[in-house]
Amino acid sequence: MREAMQRNSTTGISTGKCAKLAIPIECFMDEDMAISDWPEQERPREKLLRSGAQALSDAELLAIFLRTGTPGNSALDLARNLLQQFGSLRSLLAASRTEFCSMHGLGDAKFCQLQAIIEMAHRHLRESLERGDALTSPEQTQRYLRLRLQSYPYEVFACLFLDNRHRIIAFEELFQGTIDGASVYPREVVRRSLHHNAAAVIFSHNHPSGVAEPSQADEQITLRLKEALALIDVRVLDHIVVGYENSISLAERGVI
Repeated sequence: MREAMQRNSTTGISTGKCAKLAIPIECFMDEDMAISDWPEQERPREKLLRSGAQALSDAELLAIFLRTGTPGNSALDLARNLLQQFGSLRSLLAASRTEFCSMHGLGDAKFCQLQAIIEMAHRHLRESLERGDALTSPEQTQRYLRLRLQSYPYEVFACLFLDNRHRIIAFEELFQGTIDGASVYPREVVRRSLHHNAAAVIFSHNHPSGVAEPSQADEQITLRLKEALALIDVRVLDHIVVGYENSISLAERGVI
């Protein structure tokens, strides 16, 4: 009988019936191999250029940011190790300078680069909201508020002040609290609304637990603020609760 499997003389990999087995490319890469020595289609930077940033994993995106690894570890190895130690990309991005720089392969230079990238993302979204157009996209507004608030390890209550055409006048973080909550003072919210001559507002606060589900207290303070602001003819358009992965609109829940 002719053998069911033939061996490729170049690679030494069996073909024939066993050729249908999918073998990850990493199986054939030396652990100490530099990313530049990988097949081009597997390199994170080339993959990004070919398929876009959305096609990359968290580790691949982080590897592009890191650029270099450590002795015996490629940038991708280092990225995977960091994600494992921090638990998630969100936790790494929210790390303090001390926490970040304590990791092998990181330091002040990388910390500064990361903070600059995060701030550019903040400004990009802010400019897209503040360019003078009326707020017409709830998704864009929630994305901006998630970026601003979701990384805080404590609760922050913020407000978007709008004119009568629902264009953004200002964004302010009004109150900070603990991991369990923040005290919100209607008198101060009224004072800041008058200061900005706002016609409408959108409130937002984060849940450090990561769960965006509004509490009964969230609903109660929203109604108190709505009543206080109604006395000066300022409308409350929404109150958005921010979690790690999503955000919830109290207006969409019918609370406002």
